Amino acid sequence: MKKSLRITFSLLFMAFIAASLLSSCVPQKKMMYMQMAEQAEVRPSFENDRSISYSIQPGDNLYIKVVSLDEKTSMMFNVSGTGNSQQYTNDAAVYLNSYTVSDLGTIEFPLAGQIYVQNLNVEQVKARIQEVLDEYLKETVLIVKLVNFNVTVLGEVRRPGQYKVYQSEINIFEALSMSGDLTEFAKRSDIKIVRQTKSGSEVITVDLLTADILSSDYYYLKPNDIIYVEPLKIKQYGFATFPYALVFSSVSTALLLINFFK
Repeated sequence: MKKSLRITFSLLFMAFIAASLLSSCVPQKKMMYMQMAEQAEVRPSFENDRSISYSIQPGDNLYIKVVSLDEKTSMMFNVSGTGNSQQYTNDAAVYLNSYTVSDLGTIEFPLAGQIYVQNLNVEQVKARIQEVLDEYLKETVLIVKLVNFNVTVLGEVRRPGQYKVYQSEINIFEALSMSGDLTEFAKRSDIKIVRQTKSGSEVITVDLLTADILSSDYYYLKPNDIIYVEPLKIKQYGFATFPYALVFSSVSTALLLINFFK
């Protein structure tokens, strides 16, 4: 009798361990980035155009600073009004000292008045403003930056939130690394990118499990992109629907029966 109970208890314990492992483990194949095809003999190269050209739109903020040997003259072109000595210590200061693109696609620039910048990239905006400056100043250096380059990462990441980008371009892996990388239960084959377009919002799905992502048109992100990472179904099964209470109750009952018959 005791031997039979021990066998029963062992089977219950093994079943519990097996169920726990099956409900909480994710296969390694679903966690590896940029997997190569098995038939590939050598690692190929992936071409991708790094010149991501973002077109300025109404509501964008441009940080524009004019640097000249004549400090008094250049002061009237800078929003801060402090010439070359202005120091920006935080994002709010940069934002407040930037030019906001109006609904008409223009910025109000000192002396020059309205300058149309909509649908131009940062370099084109810089060239257009430089033409205006050449009429008033000589030997000037113009600095133009896009202030509102934000990327939002949501879902199965370790640190979801909105992140500011202080560079001209960023790819999807760099954005995910800022959020602490994906969790074990992230659905890497179905990453969604929500991108604002002229006609509304566009939802793009990319697969990080294949190396083809390196040549995708959506490998590099644009300002205000939203990345949403869905969870695997195994997470819901493992942590919500799996009857842990029933299993623990069964094991506890088996232990009580064994102690009783002893």
